[in-house]
Amino acid sequence: MAGETSIQILAGGESPEYVRMSLAAAITLGLAPGGFYRNAKLYCINLLLTYSDGCVGRCAYCGLSRTRSAGKSWGEYSFIRVDWPTIPLQDIVQRMGSESCGHVERVCVSMVTNGRARDDTLEVVSGLREKTDAISALITPTIIDKGWLYKLKQAGADKVGVAIDAAKQELFNRLRGWSVGDPHKWERYWGVVEEAIEVFGSFNVSIHLIVGLGEAEEEATRAIQKAYDMGALTHLFSFFPEEGSQMQDHPQPPIGRYRRVQIARYLINKGLASVGDMVFDGKGRLIDFGITKELFEEAVNSGLPFMTSGCASRNRENACNRPFSDSTPYQAHMGELRNFPFTPNRRDVKIIRKQIWDYSEDPVKPWAEDLGAGSFNQKYKA
Repeated sequence: MAGETSIQILAGGESPEYVRMSLAAAITLGLAPGGFYRNAKLYCINLLLTYSDGCVGRCAYCGLSRTRSAGKSWGEYSFIRVDWPTIPLQDIVQRMGSESCGHVERVCVSMVTNGRARDDTLEVVSGLREKTDAISALITPTIIDKGWLYKLKQAGADKVGVAIDAAKQELFNRLRGWSVGDPHKWERYWGVVEEAIEVFGSFNVSIHLIVGLGEAEEEATRAIQKAYDMGALTHLFSFFPEEGSQMQDHPQPPIGRYRRVQIARYLINKGLASVGDMVFDGKGRLIDFGITKELFEEAVNSGLPFMTSGCASRNRENACNRPFSDSTPYQAHMGELRNFPFTPNRRDVKIIRKQIWDYSEDPVKPWAEDLGAGSFNQKYKA
C-alpha cells in the first residue's frame, strides 16, 4: 500500500492498547505478506485480547492454554493453526479505513480468561465502533455476568459467540473443566448462552462446536439442536491438533464424519430438519438426515453446508469465514478443505459427495477412489 505509514508488528504489548490479530487478518490489512489459496477473501477481522500473563485456562486442545509447552511467551503462541501478531489497536482502526480492506464486513473480538478482559473487551469494542457497527464478541462466560452483556451491547457489539466447544458435559469437564484444573463450568457456559439471547435477541448469539474431541455424530448433532431450540446458531469447527498442547497427538476427525455433521448443522440451523427426524446407527453415526432426496440434493449441490459457519453481515451469511483455520493449504489442495471460505465449485461438490458417505476411520483417504454402493445410504444415492 504505497504512501501509507508501515505499522509495527510487536511481540509484546497488552490490551486494551494492543491486540493480537489472526495471520489472515494481518494479510488482509497488508501487515503481513501472503495470499489465500484460490484467491479466498477474508470478510471478518479477527482480534484477540493479549496479556503478558496470558489466559488462565488449561483447555487440553487450545493453543493458548497455560499448559502449552511451546518454549515461547504467551503472546507468541499460535492459535487455531496460525500465528497471531500483536499490533496497536489504533493502527488497526486506521488501517480498516484503507482501500485494501474495503471488502471487510465484520470485526470479531475474542476474550481470554483473564480478569482484565472484562473492561478491556468493552474498551476495544467501543474503539472499533467508529469504523463499523458489525462487531462480534467471542466471550468468556467464566468471568462475565448478564449485566456485563448489556454493557457489551451498549459498547457496540451486535452479535455474541460462546465457545462451548465440547458437545457433551463429560467431554467438557475432561478437556476444559475441573479434570484439567480449569475454572470453566458446563452449566455456566450454557447459562450465558441463554442470557446472551435475552440481551442480544434470538439468532444473534452463536455457539462454537468442535467436531473430533471424542463425541459421536449424534452427540454433536443433539448439541446443535439444543442451541437452535434456545435461539442460538452453531458455528462448526473441525479439530486440528495444536503443537505443544495436551492433545497435540490427537487426530483430526475423519472427513466423512465432519461432512455429515456439517450437513446436519446446516439443515437444523435453516429450520429444514430436526435431530428427532434423523437416524443414527449403533455407533451414533448419521445414516439418514430425515429429509427427502430432493432436499438433500439441493443442499449438497449448493455447497453451502460445507462453507465456514460464522457470523453474518448485511451482505453475506458467513462474513466470518476464517480461511484455513482448521485445515492446511495442502489438505485443501488434496480435497480436504474442511470449511470452505468460498462457495464450493462443481469439482469440490463431486469430491464432497464421496466424502459424505465414507464411514472409514482410516486417515487414508478412501474417498479418493470409487466407493462401493454399500458405502452409500440408498435413500440419497444419485
